[in-house]
Amino acid sequence: MVIPSVNWQGLKTLYLKEVRRFFKVQLQTIWAPAITTLLFLVIFAIALGRAKTQVLGVPYADFLAPGLIVMGMIQNAFANSMSSLLVAKVQGSIIDVLMPPLSPGELLVSWVAGAVTRGWLVGIAVWLAMAIAPGVDVGVAHPLAVLYFGTMGCVMLGLIGVLTGIWADKFDHGAAITNFVIQPLTLLSGTFYAIDRVNPTMAILSHANPFFYVIDGFRFGFLGAADGLLLQGALVLLGVNIVLWWASYRVIKSGWRLKA
Repeated sequence: MVIPSVNWQGLKTLYLKEVRRFFKVQLQTIWAPAITTLLFLVIFAIALGRAKTQVLGVPYADFLAPGLIVMGMIQNAFANSMSSLLVAKVQGSIIDVLMPPLSPGELLVSWVAGAVTRGWLVGIAVWLAMAIAPGVDVGVAHPLAVLYFGTMGCVMLGLIGVLTGIWADKFDHGAAITNFVIQPLTLLSGTFYAIDRVNPTMAILSHANPFFYVIDGFRFGFLGAADGLLLQGALVLLGVNIVLWWASYRVIKSGWRLKA
């Protein structure tokens, strides 16, 4: 049997495996994160509702909503690829993925595509909940910006999840990256505040954070207003994802921490 240059059937099978893996427990992987994210909006809306606070020329709830949506998306994209690899390694089933005739690139595409799918499903669930919630407007002004920055953010976190899952030997390692890297970078990326309202040092740190460009570009897609330069943000994310893709591909190809 001659294996074609791209094993489309194998790639599709592994991708569907990834989707079915999280979809079997969708209450935990999709709806629970959606509800948690919605609670952030409710709490902040109640806390600041009487102040009539406006950010970027819109009510604070409208400013906050897009950031919360994409925050939930990227966090779950990371969790999906990281847990997929880590669980397979801990259970010893990683060999079932490595043995079939799938190249490192095909493995990587399948894992990241599964992460992006989960991220968008969470994002759509949160958006639908916010769309029917009173007091918040989540109308989309620029759909292409929403699609680009949302997808690039999920790809970035999916790749970081792949690298984390390969590196980690136990669940504590994965939790450490989540708690000490992903969460701080997400919360300090402008999700809850506008960059022009923080001190210069904080603004510089925010602009050095690639998560900021995901959230700022995604928010622009809803509001038509942004904190930073959209083209710069788009190019930064493209560059970061190229580097992460190359690093992930090389690690998978080497078999580091994957093959005994």
